[in-house]
Amino acid sequence: MNRTIQHMCHDDRSQPPASPRSETIAETRKLTLTSSDGNEFSAFYASAEAPKVGVVILPDVRGLHPYYGSLAERFAEAGLTAVAIDYFGRSAGLAENGWRAEDFDWQPHVNAATPAGVNLDSQAAIDYMRAAHGEQLPIISVGFCFGGGQAWRQSSSDLDLEAVVGFYGRPDFVGRSAKHAKKLTYMFLAGEDFTPVEDQLALAEVMRSGGAEVITVVYDGAPHSFFDRAFDEWAEASADAWKRILDLTDSLSQ
Repeated sequence: MNRTIQHMCHDDRSQPPASPRSETIAETRKLTLTSSDGNEFSAFYASAEAPKVGVVILPDVRGLHPYYGSLAERFAEAGLTAVAIDYFGRSAGLAENGWRAEDFDWQPHVNAATPAGVNLDSQAAIDYMRAAHGEQLPIISVGFCFGGGQAWRQSSSDLDLEAVVGFYGRPDFVGRSAKHAKKLTYMFLAGEDFTPVEDQLALAEVMRSGGAEVITVVYDGAPHSFFDRAFDEWAEASADAWKRILDLTDSLSQ
């Protein structure tokens, strides 16, 4: 992809906001998944007892780290099943102990990542959840920062996803595929992101021209990575994003 990224999103001190629901987590585990091209990569799985919807979690530029394991658990508490994936198996190998370390040199691996590779790894996560919970399980992708852009890009993909959800993504990771968007797309935008909101809203218009239904929500004044328990002043924004995601998954489970 060869794009310089100067900002990391969440770190090891970050914690996702609590789920508004509190079902029992039935199972969690670190995984090594294998994509259809033979790539092995690290992942983290969490599930409720009888989930009706699955979530592929697409992390920020650092790949799989503890924030996203905790987020998978929060989705499980909301009654869902989730797999958070690591993008960098092809270039960096498996993550030691399942997580990318805080000093992981992610920039060259982000540059080595490809849309095709991200999609293949997402498909492996989809396959894992459907093997566990049924072939008819509806699934969405939810991404953050780098992963937010990847989720929006997946609106144009052939992945069997009911919808894609991206937080503070970058339009350049969507690129020309925006013109071919077709899946229901949610864009949660930080008003004070380092990516201009105007650029993200312009992307939404291009995606709509391709045929996708695109729902944009701008949280005025919110910073990049506001979806974090430490940002008390943005708790209402986080709660609103949670509600919108769970309203979506509820609609898919009916």
